Amino acid sequence: MAAPGALRRAGGAVAVAVRAPRALTRGILTRPGPPRHRGPLPRTPWTTRGPPPEVLAQAVERRPVREQVELDTVTYAGRQHFVPGLARPRFPPWDRGWHDPWHCSGPRYEEMPLYRERGCYICHQRVRMLEGVRQAQWLTKTQRVEGLPPALLRILDSPAHQLEGLEEGARRAISHARFWDTTEVAPKREHYCPVLFEDLLHLCRLMSVKYPSLANRMLARNYRIAATWERESILLQVRGLNGILMNSMAPIPPVASKEEILATKEHVLETFYPISPTIDLQEVNVYKELNDTGFRDGYPYSHPHTLFFLESANIRPNRFRPEQLRAKMLMFAFGNALAKAKVLYGNDPKVLEQPVVVQSIGTDGQLFQFMVFQLNTTDLVSNDGIKNLVWIDSDQSLYEKAQCVPEVKKRVVTKPAGIYGFQPDTFKKFLALYLHGTV
Repeated sequence: MAAPGALRRAGGAVAVAVRAPRALTRGILTRPGPPRHRGPLPRTPWTTRGPPPEVLAQAVERRPVREQVELDTVTYAGRQHFVPGLARPRFPPWDRGWHDPWHCSGPRYEEMPLYRERGCYICHQRVRMLEGVRQAQWLTKTQRVEGLPPALLRILDSPAHQLEGLEEGARRAISHARFWDTTEVAPKREHYCPVLFEDLLHLCRLMSVKYPSLANRMLARNYRIAATWERESILLQVRGLNGILMNSMAPIPPVASKEEILATKEHVLETFYPISPTIDLQEVNVYKELNDTGFRDGYPYSHPHTLFFLESANIRPNRFRPEQLRAKMLMFAFGNALAKAKVLYGNDPKVLEQPVVVQSIGTDGQLFQFMVFQLNTTDLVSNDGIKNLVWIDSDQSLYEKAQCVPEVKKRVVTKPAGIYGFQPDTFKKFLALYLHGTV
């Protein structure tokens, strides 16, 4: 006969053995019925065609969520202080009894006098075109030619039009912008980019001793341009602030001959379907169809010569990429040329007797973009007929690197401070565009 303690121990073992299955299923969701079917649903009228129409007709139309909230809203307006869990009260707008321009919501767009049902697409100075130059070519009905036009190449190849001490002067300009005109170890781009531009422009002005007509130029900053045109039932505008414009008293002569202009009829503009040509442009409904050069009548320096764009932002995402910068240069060169053409020849679309030429230069302080645009026609609605022309010389580096701090390895200077990879041909092109129209 077993001892009582042994029975108690055995009974405890039996109890543990009985309760073990329940302990194993703790925390696991069990179903009393058969397992759920995990295959595809059976093909029934409900799964293939949806519920019958009579079932859909019986569905009760739900009220908007806003109405439900307003009916059941309990606010803390009576408490006069914030209460967690209660809704924020909505009070009617307070009438001051007088017009405060700093606290005025303004009229709705539909109530403004310049409101139009037809939208207008605006290109301003912060627009970054997704397709770059291709998109700008379609919007402006322009044919692209790689390189600089022959008129500028003749200036480049002629020794008579070169500046004495050109290379040394350009080196001093780079050193002044990157090393000398700062108290910092390495100046930021927003500082040295404008300084380099002013120094290069000063070197170009030295040619006015040889060509006195270069003195009939004027730089304009913070001026506003407005040009309106229609392209395949799309209303477009170039408007607002843009780069630094150098005006002259005489226009630049056409760079393409009449035969080259007539040959543009055969050119087919490139499209980028399915992307819309107005992508990244700002669509507005409050606008005025305006064509304005930004200068009053009688201004002596009335002809646009060259547009300068400086991409001097320190942070890379805030700067335009080279392709986007070239598209911006093309759009604003076209806008200045179109505004001037409508002042000279009126608003009627036509092929211009004397094409309007506008140049453009863009730089980030190291890489230069050169462009020459010729407006041949203001008839921009269709893709047929004569096109405008643009010559682009892209990604011309003035220097590869400006070493502000020497590289030292094992107490030996391996790379001293200075300018590396200097390319004087880039400044020669800068000078050629400056001299164009005078020599």
